[in-house]
Amino acid sequence: MKATHLGILVALSLAHNAIGAEIPVTDFVESSGTLTIANGLDYAPFEFVDANGQPAGLDVDLAKEAAKLISAKLDLQRIPFASQIPSLAAGRVKVAWATFTVKEDRLKQVDFVTFLQSGTAAMVLPDKKDSIADAKSLCGKRVAVQTGSAADFTADTLSENCAKSNLPKIDKVIYPEQKDTIQAVLTGRADARFDDSTAAGYYEQTSNGKLVVAPGVYDVLPLGVAVQKGDKASAEMMQAIFQELIANGTYKTILNKYGMSLAAVKKSRIITSVDQIAE
Repeated sequence: MKATHLGILVALSLAHNAIGAEIPVTDFVESSGTLTIANGLDYAPFEFVDANGQPAGLDVDLAKEAAKLISAKLDLQRIPFASQIPSLAAGRVKVAWATFTVKEDRLKQVDFVTFLQSGTAAMVLPDKKDSIADAKSLCGKRVAVQTGSAADFTADTLSENCAKSNLPKIDKVIYPEQKDTIQAVLTGRADARFDDSTAAGYYEQTSNGKLVVAPGVYDVLPLGVAVQKGDKASAEMMQAIFQELIANGTYKTILNKYGMSLAAVKKSRIITSVDQIAE
């Protein structure tokens, strides 16, 4: 799919301000005056297109503030979630800003800079909530997931646990986007959908309870932006940006705006190997 370039003018001056001077800006950002990121704009509340046709969401707000810190222009390239890691490998972008769950398989391809934490939750119709009390309640159920998402892999793990308990495996149904998983449950084509626990809670609130979060959060892991494997300069720049946003209060303000305070972290980390995930 062709990327859509959405240049968001954040600052015209390339001179670093007092805060930006403390951030180790990469050579590319220094020379171009641009912070280029990949984002799908299809995963509220993290990223979406608002009623005015403009990029919006928690990730977008943070990215705008990140660009301000380093006196750069934000160039948001709209690239589907599943294509973002390949885009990093190909050098099309330096940062994939998509709230990736840090997973072992992904660490073989990219490095991460964390800024949130979350897990996977099940969403069901309100009248089905009592029937999904725990992980075993999902055994034998038809569960919708977005391809390549953390929920996709969580479904596999829970399904194997079902088999080990001599229960029927989860019937996993894969869709290209989260909106498709929502429709699958609303139309009865799936019993439940798996999603990031923060996004699930946001959808329950904003949809006035069309779907509700079932008990249980699975595979709690750090969330972060992705950079090309071994790109230490981009990783250190992003970590410094996140740490400054945490320190100056901007991070807290943005998370509170989207009801994400429970996903907050006190420190951003660079993760390059699986042994660092649980630190």
